[in-house]
Amino acid sequence: MLGFPVTSESSFTHFDESGDARMVDVGAKAVTHRLAIAKSRIRMNPATVEAVRSSAIDKGDVLAVARIAGIQAAKLTSNLIPLCHFLPLEKVVLKSEWVSSNELEWTAEVRATAKTGVEMEALVAASIASLTVYDMCKALDKSMEIVHTGLWIKDGGKSGKFERVKETS
Repeated sequence: MLGFPVTSESSFTHFDESGDARMVDVGAKAVTHRLAIAKSRIRMNPATVEAVRSSAIDKGDVLAVARIAGIQAAKLTSNLIPLCHFLPLEKVVLKSEWVSSNELEWTAEVRATAKTGVEMEALVAASIASLTVYDMCKALDKSMEIVHTGLWIKDGGKSGKFERVKETS
């Protein structure tokens, strides 16, 4: 018991009327095409940027390893987030881009045909890609920061389309 009753006006779908956590019943929902795009940035010092760009990290190709880690993480989201449904993902793509002299941005695109959305899978993919960069580079730069992680686009299902309207700086 979380200590508060959930009223009919509440938008917290992961709690029952007593306030206990629950997995949402999606049994009666329609199967639709689902899309989510999430982004995560990692900020690092110039020497780390140069080491990543020049493949000078002893652990290997940082961007390739982080991309694979993000894809794997998307597939494992229901094992990581307790109330997420397992989804048969149809597409997971991770791309990296240097968006400033010291920030690498990961964009994760996830697609499925399902009864529930893939927002968490995209967010986990982008986050884990950034975390993998941190793990591979932490010997050089413990001050790295993961910043501006969020959902950018969501489409499909009853709630329709969401698109972030302004860029985070």
